[in-house]
Amino acid sequence: MLSFELSEEQALVKETIAGFATDQIDPMAREMDESGEVSQDLVKTGWELEIVASCVPEEYGGFGEGPSALTGAIAYEELAYGDLSTALHICSPTSMAYTVLMDGTEDQKKTLLPNACGEEFKAAGAALVEPKFSFCPSKLETTAIREGTEYVLSGKKCLVPLAKESDNLLVFATTDPGAGFAGVDAFVVPCNNRDVAIGEREKNMGLKALSTHEVTFKNAKVPIEAKVGGNKGIDYLNLISRSRLALAAMSIGLMRRAAEHSRDYAKERVAFGEPIASRQAIAFMIAEMFIETDATRMLVWEAAWKCDRGDEFAKEAALAKNYAAEKCMKVCDYAVQVMGGHGYVRDNMPELWFRNARAFSTLEGLVMV
Repeated sequence: MLSFELSEEQALVKETIAGFATDQIDPMAREMDESGEVSQDLVKTGWELEIVASCVPEEYGGFGEGPSALTGAIAYEELAYGDLSTALHICSPTSMAYTVLMDGTEDQKKTLLPNACGEEFKAAGAALVEPKFSFCPSKLETTAIREGTEYVLSGKKCLVPLAKESDNLLVFATTDPGAGFAGVDAFVVPCNNRDVAIGEREKNMGLKALSTHEVTFKNAKVPIEAKVGGNKGIDYLNLISRSRLALAAMSIGLMRRAAEHSRDYAKERVAFGEPIASRQAIAFMIAEMFIETDATRMLVWEAAWKCDRGDEFAKEAALAKNYAAEKCMKVCDYAVQVMGGHGYVRDNMPELWFRNARAFSTLEGLVMV
């Protein structure tokens, strides 16, 4: 039976990260967006929360028993409440770490996981999204062809987080074209590979504080040991579904922040002798913002609950991600409207949230629960 009561551990995670996001991340969100850089002090503090280490077994450098999708969703919502770019930056290594933890060989786990559990933040990014119209993660154009004791990777990726800061990238590529999700594998590719070209930082509409890059693989050769999971490979659909839950959970944090801001502003803003919150059109709009936020959370939690139980959850994760992307955009648009012309002004936060919200319909694979 699905329970809405948080465990003691989940309540502690929520309280700790909420405090960090509210007190430290949120006040710096506008400054980071303007400067185009996430504060390294925030990254350091966020890393000390040990989001990854708490999910990695002790034998690989952590102190947990494996990732919990529901606990991760709770944590990611709180982080994104402070700022989406910062949340994605801090959690970027999860894609590499959890993929290796769940599907990697024993040697890969012993080699790569301790890096994700160290005292200092070590950048790692996932290369999944491709710069083409109507991108679909089950029909990747980046290929990995086996040639003797090597794989040759060819193709182009975009929206790769922290590419220039990372030692390795987790690259998703097709090894069996036409096989859909079953034909995709993951490879750990060194960024200093001479046939890997990391482009200039992308100039995105939103997420301006998050460093993302286009990465091109020009017949880049990697040893067969670079393939995550060896001959067995990965459960790609499971990984994509966990990533979709992570992104949907972050959208909830952004939606909640926009809804609360709009509610408070409407109570304080007086026009024609009364708070604008007393106007039915404004009140209904704010009510809908909170309704959509809670509805999205329920979709995410149900899918995460099924994931943690070991049930099939791919459909639920996809529905949650699609719903979250649409409703987050709507809620942040309402936040702009509640402030009227002021909502479009750069000095106010709704215009930043609106730009960031647009990213959810595009992002895939950047983080994982």
